[in-house]
Amino acid sequence: MAPPTSEMANLSLQGNAPKGTAKRDALCAAELEVQALWEREKAFECNPSYDASGEKEDKFIVTFPYPYSNGHLHLGHAFSLTKAVFRSQFERNRGKNSLFPFAFHCTGMPIQAAANKLKSEIENYGIPPQFPEEDPEVRAKMEAELAAAAKAKADKAAASGAKAKGGKTKLVQKTGTGIVRQWNILKRMVPEDEIPAFADPIHWLKYFPPIGVEHMKRFGSGVDWRRAFITTSVNGYYDAFIRWQFNVLREKGKVLFGKRNNVYSILDGQVCADHDRSEGEGVGPQEYVLIKLKVLAPDHGQERHGKMEKLLKRVEDEGKKGVYLVPATLRPETMYGQTNCFVLPTGEYGAYYIDATDEVFIMSARSARGLSCQAYDAANDVYFTKEFGKITCLETFTGDELLGLPLKAPNASYEKVYTLP
Repeated sequence: MAPPTSEMANLSLQGNAPKGTAKRDALCAAELEVQALWEREKAFECNPSYDASGEKEDKFIVTFPYPYSNGHLHLGHAFSLTKAVFRSQFERNRGKNSLFPFAFHCTGMPIQAAANKLKSEIENYGIPPQFPEEDPEVRAKMEAELAAAAKAKADKAAASGAKAKGGKTKLVQKTGTGIVRQWNILKRMVPEDEIPAFADPIHWLKYFPPIGVEHMKRFGSGVDWRRAFITTSVNGYYDAFIRWQFNVLREKGKVLFGKRNNVYSILDGQVCADHDRSEGEGVGPQEYVLIKLKVLAPDHGQERHGKMEKLLKRVEDEGKKGVYLVPATLRPETMYGQTNCFVLPTGEYGAYYIDATDEVFIMSARSARGLSCQAYDAANDVYFTKEFGKITCLETFTGDELLGLPLKAPNASYEKVYTLP
């Protein structure tokens, strides 16, 4: 058995150390001394080994899910890491050639989205940013609006009978406020004068993984750091491995290349998977059916229909195929019994041109944006609009301006139905 270190041999509660910390200080000193010894002796570098007869010695490998490198490692990582560390060391003490490689996960949208958000904050509020919520009155108003939106969301979920989910992100739960700024998040982890560099997503890959390595060494993790890496195409070796993997899977017919319904970020120009979102986790694509209700010529002489009459004439003069209200439904089988079409009087609607059908749809801006990303004929790669994600608005309407319009409902028993509030 090795003799005790000098710090442990001379351990005493007397002296300058405050009462209660001497043992801890001695243990920490011994820990650093042993870790330095491990580093010098390359204790955790694992190479192929053979016994006297030339046979390979027993080996053991343990891995750990790559922690995401958009910040420092936290206590949750440490807790989970202990399982791998203990097992690896246990097997090594049993005489096995024990290998513990490690990696840091940098792929996906969280880092890119955070960099984009920081870039936007700098462009809008300067360096260092002067956020509007620094004014107490503005902050109180913003927090009240966020609280009202969260309550409305919870009430809607309760009314629908769905299980209500918390409207707060993990960060909001920790900070106690719904006003989350990327600058302030980073200020908790890095010197403030270095924050602007994080507007480049590549900087995150250079900054946090090395800190993670040092923290894990300090934790005594027993990793063979020669076998450590980061993901993404920044690491050419890892990128080549992933490309090979997908090419082989595709050649074997295990994966296909094509399009399917997904949650998509127009801002970032790519699919936004479940764990890549700052909010909306668990939300997936929802299929609706649009019911095309053709707008007929107004027949009551109301002034509110003036804009619609002009739009109908324009569409006719340009040879387009008509103007339609397009309510979305989850129950298309009920269309046969339509008696009216409800419109929100205070709502805001637009008349949007649909390239694929040469028609004009009356709908909200949000619906129009969603439709502009939908395939009209997926087999032939035809979308509702000529340019993905972009749609032309010909006119805007308030809900009040749409009330009382006569409509032709497909397959309904009534020849004509009307919009009602």
